Amino acid sequence: MADVQKVTIQDLAAMKKDGKKISMITAYSYPQALVVDEAGIDIILVGDSLGMVELGYNGTTPVTMDEMLNHTKPVMRATKRAHVVGDLPFMSYNISVEQAITNAGILYKDGGCDSVKLEGGQDFAKTVGSIVRAGIPVFGHIGLTPQTAGSLGGFKVQGKSLDAAKKVYDDAIALDEQGVFAVILEAIPRQLAEIITKKVKCVTVGIGGGVNCDGQVLVFHDLLGLFKRFTPKFVKVYANAYDFQLKAIQDYIGEVQQSKFPDDEHSFTMKPEIVDELRKYAGL
Repeated sequence: MADVQKVTIQDLAAMKKDGKKISMITAYSYPQALVVDEAGIDIILVGDSLGMVELGYNGTTPVTMDEMLNHTKPVMRATKRAHVVGDLPFMSYNISVEQAITNAGILYKDGGCDSVKLEGGQDFAKTVGSIVRAGIPVFGHIGLTPQTAGSLGGFKVQGKSLDAAKKVYDDAIALDEQGVFAVILEAIPRQLAEIITKKVKCVTVGIGGGVNCDGQVLVFHDLLGLFKRFTPKFVKVYANAYDFQLKAIQDYIGEVQQSKFPDDEHSFTMKPEIVDELRKYAGL
């Protein structure tokens, strides 16, 4: 992949303009990023969802800046083509604009990602604009925002009533006006996502937002069937990798217990005369 060209923000904007759908997936490690980048994904999100699928937390709120950095760096080392987005974790941008710029800068500069993502609409528009003006590309996230799902009544569809839909729409417009190059639309009615997509200049990426967004994103573990705790309605599982791995490990355990592994094919050997001399030396 030495000659592969990096996907840029300008490329993504051109894809929206030309009606070409954008593919996006999460990755949290070097081997995960290697395979999704080779597959030809357009955008990789090093998401704070790693808290649940990689670190075993009950949600995304415990994730720290250090943990995001530790996962962003290996993803960047593996990625040649995809645009990589680093997620700003909860309370890394919520206190002040200065805090937000500082932490966005750490993730962008030290983590090496191509852009940063943060959750929130109108309430964070000023923060988003300040980060953009500091020279850091920003990917927005509205609708269902997992970091603050508790204040939204849990992991529920957002924007179903007229007033709620207007709120999500206004969030999208506010972020677009502040210069985000893209925004995730999570768990909102597909008609609302379509209207937003037509109105904003930025790229829209849906996760539970319907087919008319400019692109789609799924969590790596959900797509591959690796995460058994729950599967959201908007997730399509393309493989049953959990059970595949489980069977492979169980087969390995069985062969070890029955002395079937390692066999001759997977072992090293030496000349018989050397073995004889070694046995004598060892008194066997």
